[in-house]
Amino acid sequence: MQSAQAATHLIANLPSANGVWTHLHPMPGALADGDMPAGEVSLVVEQGLIRWIGAGDAVPAAYAALPRFDGGGALLTPGLVDCHTHLVYGGQRANEFAMRLADASYEEVAKAGGGIVSSVRATREDDEDTLFASAARRLEELLAEGVCAIEIKSGYGLALEHERKQLRVARRLGEAYGVTVRTTFLGAHALPPEYAGRSQDYIDVVCNEMLPALAAEGLVDAVDVFCERIGFSLAETEQVFKAAKALGLPVKLHAEQLSDMGGSALAARYGALSCDHIEHLSAEGIATMKAAGTVAVLLPGAYYTLRDTHLPPIQALRDAGVPMAVSTDHNPGTSPALSLLLMANMACTLFRLTVPEALVGITRNAALALGLQDTHGTIGVGRPANFVLWGVQEASELAYWFGQRPVRTVVRQGRVAV
Repeated sequence: MQSAQAATHLIANLPSANGVWTHLHPMPGALADGDMPAGEVSLVVEQGLIRWIGAGDAVPAAYAALPRFDGGGALLTPGLVDCHTHLVYGGQRANEFAMRLADASYEEVAKAGGGIVSSVRATREDDEDTLFASAARRLEELLAEGVCAIEIKSGYGLALEHERKQLRVARRLGEAYGVTVRTTFLGAHALPPEYAGRSQDYIDVVCNEMLPALAAEGLVDAVDVFCERIGFSLAETEQVFKAAKALGLPVKLHAEQLSDMGGSALAARYGALSCDHIEHLSAEGIATMKAAGTVAVLLPGAYYTLRDTHLPPIQALRDAGVPMAVSTDHNPGTSPALSLLLMANMACTLFRLTVPEALVGITRNAALALGLQDTHGTIGVGRPANFVLWGVQEASELAYWFGQRPVRTVVRQGRVAV
């Protein structure tokens, strides 16, 4: 487990060059590009907030006596945000990797008893402490790479007690590791075996029993659905959205991954924070997402693992001005990825994002996809201190290298992680 010390520091000796400021600061409340000094930069972090940013030789006298943390000329960016993960689960599904290599499709794996239901069995068998221990090891990998906020979905319990177990573990992880965790209820992830052939009955339980109970316990920050041929229909998805809206909870959607179900347009009409996967996203979906301010979350790890060939409509999203985020989609079946920087690289190489788009995708836009834009994703005076110092010369290296960990220092929730 990572240790941390309270951060009331003058953090100095940071370069302002390399274009990183241009790419990562264009939001209200963030430092304006034109205000950035030409030479060495210093920040003052006090009581968890950034109190001042400016030239290294112009630190106000009121802060001059603070303990000085030498940044060593490291590159500064906002802390990374992993906005789509299924981090808490039992077991693993390496056997499915072999099945796919033998040309089994996603649907064929599911019909053979694999897929999500396989993880449901393993998750139901594990107790809370066992789930915590396994998820903690995975979380540590992400934190070591500079993640300062993460979404963790349920969806491998598919029964009240087991969904509760997953969400409780997610909350415990945030408390134990001092990282911002947003929990998402994904009870409508798959049809559990005991409801085979009774999809509507299960959705009724999700909406009328599971979601109200878990929301009342303070375990739910958002609600998601897997809207797909092998998941849930548009009508069932809308029923879940209505239940979430009645409880004042924002919605998200696994949308248009395997086919165009029209889920993105539906989600956007409900003001969805994000629509995720979206390889088969339509022009109508793009227009509706743009109007609603819904973020398009790109998940290149799943695209790669499934050996998909149907690219998301990146240029159309770019032309429409829909914000694009990038995430690991960490899950045991289709994206066993524990590197957000690798996902940035894959978003560039597989999806043809530019480096600035990829970096914004794992910071500012990822925070927006979680409703965390006021606390994460950008750096500015008065904002919480969530940022990373990197041992690289220029921002493009963050999407260029893979297989190495260039983090030098992480300041997370106003604390210096050691």
